[in-house]
Amino acid sequence: MKLKSDLPLGVLAALLGGFGIVADEVSEGETLGFDNAVLLALRVPGDPSMPIGPSWLPEAARDVTALGSFSVLTILVAGVVAFLALVGKRGTAVFLTASVLGGTTVSTVLKALFDRPRPELTGVAKVFTASFPSGHATISAVVYLTLGAILAEISASQNLTTFFYSAAAFLTVLVGLSRMYLGVHYPTDVVAGWSIGSAWALLCLLIFSAVRARWTDREAVGPSAA
Repeated sequence: MKLKSDLPLGVLAALLGGFGIVADEVSEGETLGFDNAVLLALRVPGDPSMPIGPSWLPEAARDVTALGSFSVLTILVAGVVAFLALVGKRGTAVFLTASVLGGTTVSTVLKALFDRPRPELTGVAKVFTASFPSGHATISAVVYLTLGAILAEISASQNLTTFFYSAAAFLTVLVGLSRMYLGVHYPTDVVAGWSIGSAWALLCLLIFSAVRARWTDREAVGPSAA
């Protein structure tokens, strides 16, 4: 997980800037027309409680959306953290834990801050929190992109590195799209979740890389200084 160029900082700035723009527009109510138009385009005309598509698709969407749920991600992260600890990668285990807990906190605080009501559709999945940003989109971005970075670090080739990051991005996008399809989030909720979740994962990665590099340098200097 070595990030040497300025590109990650540019990406981080772009993600945070994108979130800020969306958040500002949402706060002013400028996106509501667009949001509702997209959601209604995904519903059966005349029956907003029913998503478009074959009868099996809503069930498949619920299965996919579970990949971004608190329960599933908690089990996944706990398993990976335990594995990392058992193989002696305690620093990486701490990094993963801190990244996920921090991302969850950021999502919770932002939801409370914006307190945006959910889409007014009936017959959709039960939800218990505010709408903006999408928690599923935020936390899935944090978890899957962080796991992608960890797997990329131990990969033996550039092709594997590309695969891990691509798979992480694919899962993140899929979870977000499922939230829109099920009608439990506006498109701007999901875009904001992707942006802030990716930004948080990247920020944690940058911090961890810097801390580990400094620690490695100290270990290298120590014996020679003695």
